[in-house]
Amino acid sequence: MTSSYELPDYDTQPADYGREPMRTEYKFSHVTTQRYLPTPGKAPAWPFSDIGSWMIDANASAGDWLTELRDWRTEHLVRLGYTDVNYRRPELQWAQRNFVHAQMMVEDRYFYDVETAQYTVDKYLDDLIARFGGLDSVLIWYIYPNIGIDDRNQFDLAHTLPGGIDGLKAAVQAFQARGVKVFLPAKPWDHGTRDPGVTHWDGLAEIIKYTGADGINGDTFNGVPRAFFDACDANGNPVVVQPESTISSEEQLIWNVQSWGKKAPDGPVPPVSKWKWLEPRHMVNYENRWGRNRNHDLQYCFFNGIGYNAWENIWGIWNQFTDRDGETLRRIARIYRQFPQLVVAMDWAPYQVCLQGGIFASVFPVDGLALRTFINRFEYDVCGEQIAIEHAEGTRYFDIWNGRELHPAVRNGQAFLSFDMEARGFGAVLSVAAGTTVDGLEDFIALTAEANAKPLSAYSGAWKALPQAIVDITPTAASAAAPAGMLAIPGGEFVFAVGGVEIEGFNWAGQDVQYPWESVPRRHHRQVMDIAPFHIDRHPVTNAQFKAFIDATGYAPADNINFLAHWVDGAPRAGWDNKPVVWVSLEDARAYAAWAGKRLPHEWEWQYAAQGNDGRTYPWGNDWDAAMVPRTNRGRRILPADDVGSFPQAASPFGVEDLVGHVWQWTEEFGDEHTRVAILRGGSSYQPQTSHWYFPQAYRLDQHGKYLLMAPAKDRSGMLGFRCVVDAQ
Repeated sequence: MTSSYELPDYDTQPADYGREPMRTEYKFSHVTTQRYLPTPGKAPAWPFSDIGSWMIDANASAGDWLTELRDWRTEHLVRLGYTDVNYRRPELQWAQRNFVHAQMMVEDRYFYDVETAQYTVDKYLDDLIARFGGLDSVLIWYIYPNIGIDDRNQFDLAHTLPGGIDGLKAAVQAFQARGVKVFLPAKPWDHGTRDPGVTHWDGLAEIIKYTGADGINGDTFNGVPRAFFDACDANGNPVVVQPESTISSEEQLIWNVQSWGKKAPDGPVPPVSKWKWLEPRHMVNYENRWGRNRNHDLQYCFFNGIGYNAWENIWGIWNQFTDRDGETLRRIARIYRQFPQLVVAMDWAPYQVCLQGGIFASVFPVDGLALRTFINRFEYDVCGEQIAIEHAEGTRYFDIWNGRELHPAVRNGQAFLSFDMEARGFGAVLSVAAGTTVDGLEDFIALTAEANAKPLSAYSGAWKALPQAIVDITPTAASAAAPAGMLAIPGGEFVFAVGGVEIEGFNWAGQDVQYPWESVPRRHHRQVMDIAPFHIDRHPVTNAQFKAFIDATGYAPADNINFLAHWVDGAPRAGWDNKPVVWVSLEDARAYAAWAGKRLPHEWEWQYAAQGNDGRTYPWGNDWDAAMVPRTNRGRRILPADDVGSFPQAASPFGVEDLVGHVWQWTEEFGDEHTRVAILRGGSSYQPQTSHWYFPQAYRLDQHGKYLLMAPAKDRSGMLGFRCVVDAQ
């Protein structure tokens, strides 16, 4: 009897599910569009149900499965005209040892210290070594989610980091000095900001050449196009290209020598990575950015011999590894780094026959050595004999997860290996053929025995959001009357209701910001407040007013990249005196306010001055009216802002003007251990097109923008200004 099924799309369940096959044939008509291969045994019911999953017996058909799959691989490589030339290039082979990778936000406070104006790569890396064993590569991420607040394109943003492009180069070199390879990002969707005048691949290739970076990460790419690879090669800078999404065109496997992997189904039988199977030297870095429990992720990696993207700072939302997951990754990486040639073994084979339920193993053999990785899918310990291996006289066996030599029972020519497997845990055995030597093996075994003496179960798996604090705003001297150009806002009860418009992050604890009355950061906020009276600028601060400040004080920021970039020769352009000043950082705005005897507004003050007490949606009422704001600019370049006071009909109930759709306005700053952010209000007239990934607008008075802060050089924007407040008696 022969049964068969095609690779499921996970939306149907085969009719023969649950029957016992004599032999299983696998058809791969769908496999070219999937990132995982079918599992041996019965087709699982997950992710919709685990009813009957206990009947799955991968051992019963693993042999036939591997035979069929090897045949499929041989034919498939011919069909796509495969050549392994790039996997044999010495300058690209580091990708095969790129086991632990991380996407790193430049706004992470462990990477850059705004107080000392220094890149702190050592601090960043030392923290990761302490928590999960460190990195093999890093993706320096400096574009999204702030891109689109003005017309700076993806290449401009590399030049507006602290120290400019030379600052980025120094950071790249600092990582490389620690043995960490560096990727830079490519954004195929960035066609709404300033036209760079070059192709995306030539523009990025120039940055790669100047900084000496090692690779390109293709954001949203299903395989990085050959043009990026070839452009860097032509410059004499061969790079590893790494698509964020799963490769969709199989031919791209030829030059995409590594990739990210995502969303491996978490069922009773672990899946197999299609790309790892087609080309065992192709290094996948599995990514599950929003995962709070990463046990399945790490089991999937260890079973397949692939790496992990240890991404924790997600657009300023901190999703730290739990202690258990961090320790698990450390132990996996230690084995990978000790035996890198085995992890990419050409003859690796998953689904080795195991002796106990819930245990799955893969074997990675090379030249008299064989690494076997084990995972326990059950929620309880499984001890005793785990696997029987064909035994050759003189072969030695080592439990390299726990650090000890194994002395198996040999029966009928097979070595029966016994060791303990923790609940949802891991194991690894190295077999060494007679006459084969392994340098440093005894030292490694001793190290592992000491380092892994504490079971994973003793490490906490608890996750919690990182607490965030609002930065104090120092009160001003109280004024009984509103100073010139300001309006008096009476005190009173105010329902402060506002939410963040961030594109990603769901409704997570940790999303958006945490006000003093809240337990964790969250997207939606509501608080009944007693607002003290204050005075607020009728209009945003203008170029002329800021010029008076500079003339009076000689103010010149130490970090002056993009400072007043719209001025010419230290002064506003002719006719621009009455336009809002932009290209000023939060620090620049605070310096002006202090000189003027003022301060920046608390966000709830800004909203109260704009909204009054009736909860209106816009300063003029509840319905959007395009006649109340400057004309929307959807071009690729920002235009000069309208003069302040040009739309008096759009004033708030208190008479405050130019609140919405002119230029964004600085208000609060928040910070946690890893990220600083500013709350921006009012939105702007600039709306770059072509992508929904650009910085979203927040015209409604119950919405705000969250702007990640790094340093004045990068924070300044051509569509971001401010207005001031004075405390009232």
